Amino acid sequence: MKGVLPIIVLSQFLCTTLWFVGNAVMPEVVSAFGLDPLFFAYQTSAVQFGFISGTLVFALLTVADRFSPSKVFFFSALVGAMVNLIILSSANGPVSLLMLRFFTGFFLAGIYPVGMKIASDYFDKGLGKSLGLLVGALVLGTAFPHLLRGSLSGVPWRIIIITSSSLAVLGGVLIMSLVPDGPHRKTAGKIELSAAFKVFDKRGFRSAAFGYFGHMWELYTFWAFVPMMLMTYLKLHPGISWNVPFLSFTVIGIGGLACVLSGYLSAGVGLRTSASIALVSSGACCLLSPFMFAMETSWIFVGFLLFWGMAVIADSPLFSTLVAQNANPHHRGTALTIVNCIGFSITIVSIQVITSLSTMIDTQYLYVWLAVGPALGLLALARGRSSDKQTETAPL
Repeated sequence: MKGVLPIIVLSQFLCTTLWFVGNAVMPEVVSAFGLDPLFFAYQTSAVQFGFISGTLVFALLTVADRFSPSKVFFFSALVGAMVNLIILSSANGPVSLLMLRFFTGFFLAGIYPVGMKIASDYFDKGLGKSLGLLVGALVLGTAFPHLLRGSLSGVPWRIIIITSSSLAVLGGVLIMSLVPDGPHRKTAGKIELSAAFKVFDKRGFRSAAFGYFGHMWELYTFWAFVPMMLMTYLKLHPGISWNVPFLSFTVIGIGGLACVLSGYLSAGVGLRTSASIALVSSGACCLLSPFMFAMETSWIFVGFLLFWGMAVIADSPLFSTLVAQNANPHHRGTALTIVNCIGFSITIVSIQVITSLSTMIDTQYLYVWLAVGPALGLLALARGRSSDKQTETAPL
């Protein structure tokens, strides 16, 4: 069992490189296909909308609870990689590119939440630390295309696309061949369309889910706009030169370390307390962001973004653990999937709100609006704190 977790983590990392690969090569894609610069926001939302649609379908059909999670993971990785490769076709236009990113997101629904389901089937105890590593892998996988772009600046953008698809196939193969169904797996016997909604009957589950929703308002919008934040700072402070793709990877990728650390922190102070600390920290970053853009010392700004990159994701595995612990074991996969579905729906709204506001107010003031998410997340946690004291102190 000890050897299973590294394989799950590695596979999650390899497959989630599909997520933001479009963002990493977006300037080249815009140029190659003659697209509007705002296509950046549209394609990001297309991936998110695809993921939402996929998680909704997977949840309503209770796919991860009725079928072998490892097989679902493998199939999703294979098809997602193939869809990603079709982007290379010169026959594509704006509509087809958006559809391809949509379907990439759709099949990511069979990777991220299903990976958490696989981990929960193996680690009944120690789940918080396991999910910390797993979400950390998601963070690194999401950021990795930026590293490729920054490290291989002279390499054609098509090679980056091919690389991400190849990594996804490898991740799927590893899960399929080396990770059988876990010993704690509970199988749902039939389709239960109501299961995705019944999970919200429990107060502790609702508190964890709504806390996660507040967290998601901030997270993916922050990730999507990290390159723009860096470029905004460069415009405000001429004479500074940065490798924006590499710094984007570093700011996003450092969140992987935060996920691991938060898992260990929660073992000492509790899940809800740890999540609250992360929400307060990231919310403070939102509010302080206009002042940081005005900083003349560039390393202070970069350090601020690195801290924000850790705070914004540190609570994600904590919320996932709370969701899993408060869900019926027979519908744990469905519970994780529907919560992901709603959470990622919120990211679309957030991304579009910030994109719209960018045409109305100065860029350096945009990100204050992200503080709405952490504030609502803290409110949800406070309301549910007394509902599951037993869960709060349960061993991770």
